[in-house]
Amino acid sequence: MTIKTIMRVTERPVNRLNRSSARYDRRVVSPLPSWVSEDETKPAPMPLLLVQSFVNTWEADSATDLLGDVDTARVWLAGAGLLLGTLGEADLAEARAVRESIRAVLVQNGGGPPVAAPELEALVAAAGHWRLTPMVEPGGRVRLRPLGEGPVDVGRLLLVVRDAQKDGSFGRLKACRNDECRWAFFDRSHARRGAWCDMAVCGNRIKNRNLRSRRSGAAGGVAS
Repeated sequence: MTIKTIMRVTERPVNRLNRSSARYDRRVVSPLPSWVSEDETKPAPMPLLLVQSFVNTWEADSATDLLGDVDTARVWLAGAGLLLGTLGEADLAEARAVRESIRAVLVQNGGGPPVAAPELEALVAAAGHWRLTPMVEPGGRVRLRPLGEGPVDVGRLLLVVRDAQKDGSFGRLKACRNDECRWAFFDRSHARRGAWCDMAVCGNRIKNRNLRSRRSGAAGGVAS
């Protein structure tokens, strides 16, 4: 399945009228594919949206994991065009490990600590199972097609990341700076300084957490 095929899946419009929603973003005006989370209001452009949505198969607030079991994962992966064969528990565990490896890179993109070597192990291991093969399309356009092993098309995700790193858009794909969230969002700000999936939710949570910490420290100083 090609990226064009992915874009032809049933689309659902983003709710642009619910301005009271905490995740509302007025800049989201395009319909999103059905495999994108309903909570997504800071989507990346295609095909980087595929990587963002893969990372966001886990949602902290509701403890929802679309890769948590084989049946649920099969539906999501097939809808996103990432299912290549029969999915087993071991394959799913590898997919979750790759997801968290990518998330660690997005934490770094968002101003967090540099990604550590152990955090990249799953991604490095997955990359070793894939190779890129040149393909010539009608009209003479040459593109790279990932070929490899396994029922989850990790090769496509890696190729999308590589292309986004090359064109500079990957740095805008970040994980929320709230360590209790880590939702992936696309930073469209001019200065590229976005830190939160939503300022009204996670931004305020961190501000309140820091305020409580400062007050606690001040109270402890007075007591001593």
